[in-house]
Amino acid sequence: MLEGITLTWNVVGVVVLAVAAIAARSVALGGFGVDSLIEIAASTVVIWELSGSDERRQRLALRLVGVAFLFLAAYLAVLSTLVLVAADRPRHSPIGIVWTAVTALVMFGLAAGKERTGRQLGNVALRTEGRVTFVDGMLAAAVLAGLLLNALAGWWWADPVAGYVLLLYGVKEGRAALETATAPVPGSHT
Repeated sequence: MLEGITLTWNVVGVVVLAVAAIAARSVALGGFGVDSLIEIAASTVVIWELSGSDERRQRLALRLVGVAFLFLAAYLAVLSTLVLVAADRPRHSPIGIVWTAVTALVMFGLAAGKERTGRQLGNVALRTEGRVTFVDGMLAAAVLAGLLLNALAGWWWADPVAGYVLLLYGVKEGRAALETATAPVPGSHT
């Protein structure tokens, strides 16, 4: 159920963010749309993994989620740098502000639910994907802060700077997921 809600929210979000990004000429909102696509992929992987959980599937799911984290970090590095170098000043986006504020709340709630459920099921892939959802909430909050600082104070550079903070978290979580996926199984000789 948690993955279904996440999937549905992000599918709607891709459309809302595309409209808002085009209207405001906002690279940050466009980047957040790409993050929603990554979250859709991560949710789909975990739904697949939960449909027939065994160690091989769980390790593959962890690798895929880890790669999604690293892709997000790389995307944020490139996007944030391009926005800063080009001094791209987006227009104000009331739709973007409302959507990112609500998305942050929804994603933090879903992340907590996935962590709790993953712990109860003993499912590392669900817990790891819950961290992807948490990052999605953090990114929503960072984009929201950037949109608000741009709208209220004219600080156009605020959201690409926040992107750098989030990319560090993405790299950390991506590496952790990949390390967990390749760690030796307790009690095995490999």
